[in-house]
Formats: sequence, C-alpha cells, structure tokens
Amino acid sequence: MTYLGNLGAGSTFASDVTSATRLATSAPFARYLQEEIFLRSAFIRSGVMRRDPRLQTTVGTRIEVPFFDPINATEEKIESNNTWGTSGAGHFTAQKVTASTQYATITHRGFMFAADDLSKLASGEDPLRHFAAQLADDLAKKKTAKLVSQLEGLLGAAGPLNATNNLTVAVTTGADADNYLTAANIIQARYLLGERQSAVTTIAMHSLMAAYLEQVGMLTFSTDSLVAGGNITWGGGGVGVGPRQGYMPMAGLNVIVDDQMPILGTSGQLQQFVCYLMGPGTVYEGDQMPLRIEADRNIASLQDAVAVHYHHVQHIPGTTWAAVADNPTNTVLATAASWGLAYSEPRLIPAVRLVANSPFGGTIP
Repeated sequence: MTYLGNLGAGSTFASDVTSATRLATSAPFARYLQEEIFLRSAFIRSGVMRRDPRLQTTVGTRIEVPFFDPINATEEKIESNNTWGTSGAGHFTAQKVTASTQYATITHRGFMFAADDLSKLASGEDPLRHFAAQLADDLAKKKTAKLVSQLEGLLGAAGPLNATNNLTVAVTTGADADNYLTAANIIQARYLLGERQSAVTTIAMHSLMAAYLEQVGMLTFSTDSLVAGGNITWGGGGVGVGPRQGYMPMAGLNVIVDDQMPILGTSGQLQQFVCYLMGPGTVYEGDQMPLRIEADRNIASLQDAVAVHYHHVQHIPGTTWAAVADNPTNTVLATAASWGLAYSEPRLIPAVRLVANSPFGGTIP
C-alpha cells in the first residue's frame, strides 16, 4: 500500500466518534449510497428532477443537449385546384422541426475522510449503514445546493429569466399580510407562464415560510353578524391543510421545505424568502460517470481513508450554459452572466421565482 503519512487533524480519532467507521469496499457501498440519495431527494420524489439518458456522456466538459423547439405549425388552406397551399402549386409545403442549441456544464466534485483503528474500536454499531446514512444526507444536500445556485443564476437578479419568470412581493421594512405568501400571489406567480400555468405543480420554500402556511392552515375565521361591521374572530380548528398534508392551501401545489432556499436582504432589512415554483421534469440530470467511492489502507498510521467523487450534470430545458469555462463552483452557477436562453419564449420553461416575507422571519443582523 502507499505510505501516505498520518492524515492529520482531518482524520477521525477515537475521541471524535460514538460509532464504528469500518469502511466498506467501493462497488457495493456506492450502489447502496446512490439508492439512499435517490430516496432522500425531495426534488426527485416530487418529479421536478428526473434522470435523462441524453445527459450521460464519458467525454468532454459540457454536453450539447438535443432538445427540440416547440412546434408552431403554419396551417394551409386545402382547395380542389392546382394552386392551393402556400406553395401555390396545389400541395402542402414541408415544414421543419428545429432544435435549439443548449449546453449543460459538467461539475466535478468530491471529498475524502479517514479513521484510525482506535476510533473503530470505540463502539460496535453497523458502520456501513451508519456511514451511508450520514453521507447520503450530506450528498443530497449538496445536490440541492447546486440546483438552488443554478436557479438563482437563471431567475435571480439580472438572470435571463428574471424579467419574465419572477415575482417579488417582499419588502425590506414594514411587511404585512400582502407581502406574505398568499393564494393571490401564488396564483399571480403561476400565471406569469400564461396558459401554461398548469405546468407548475410544486413549490420549494424555506421552513420559516412553511411555518406561516401551517399557521394559517390551522386557523379559521367566523363572524357573529352578517351585517357590515360584524366582528371577525380567529381561532383554532381551521381548514387543516398545509405542508404536513403535502400541498399548499388554495393553490394545489406540492410543497418542498428546505432551509437551503435563499434568504435575501442586507443588514437591518427584513428577511426576503425565495420560493421556486416548478413542474414535472423542469430539471434533467445525468452523470459523466457513476458516483465513485474508493478506499485505501495506510498501514503506517493505522488509518483507513475513503474518497468520494461524482461528476454530475443538471439542465433546465430551454436554458443554456453561456460561460466560457466549465466545472463551475456554486458561486459561478449562481452568477447571471453564466446563463442564457435557448427558447425565445421564456414562458415555455416551467420555473418561476417568488420572493415574499414571512411573519416568522426576522431582521437580518
């Protein structure tokens, strides 16, 4: 085996653990981990993200994605003569099916951790399941963080979809009910897509936004007088719908609650929460190679080391990677100049950004 030297403070020692961390071989562990990540991803479970074989490749730094443009056929009037049609020659004129030039960038990410033998003797839990559960949650979070960065690059300030697929009702001071997440502004955000508003089926939001939905879902109001000026009383026993039931009151949307959703604002301003409204298959994903887990033994320091690396692609049809370089960081993914539009009609892209306040939010320090 290779002599690595002691792997230093980044290694796991007996004082750091309460469970064993005996590392497994790469192949079965990687398969187990991929299944765990799939089961933990709310974006996959909701149908917003799906795997696409067109994003599987073994070479290159980006992928030219072969998505066809929406069809808008030109009708021709049929007559019983030899001059009908746009050709003027008594027959149909063939029309083209075209494809947009869309590019998806490949990101290469990974990390390593290690444990010495004394740390493994500190407890007797099942190390494979313990390690896999921890790592699967962590990788699922990192996949979500990457997606959020991409959505902010496309839909955030100066992004190619910001002017058309974005609704901001949040304010920096003095928020009231009009600036919270309501059925009215949810509907307004959906109808930014026009007649294609029904393509939106899921909303992703921060937990402090979901808390407000839960509050109003558990409240009802009544009046003891039907005349003008009758008192309205709020109390418990409300409609009983909200994120816990899997959809949002009065809006018919699945809800994803994730604290990685962005919070906007500067010091002294109210928190402004970013929500994303998306539909089935809004995001396609693939891998340049399957997730790899490689383990090695350092006999000189009595340490086992494991390296995890993954080479991932995420693509929103109708958009394109416009930066010169590939393999971007999340910061570069969140940069508006990194992206462009492939579709001339942005409403064909079922992704909308909604920014609102929450009474459970506070002021940014």
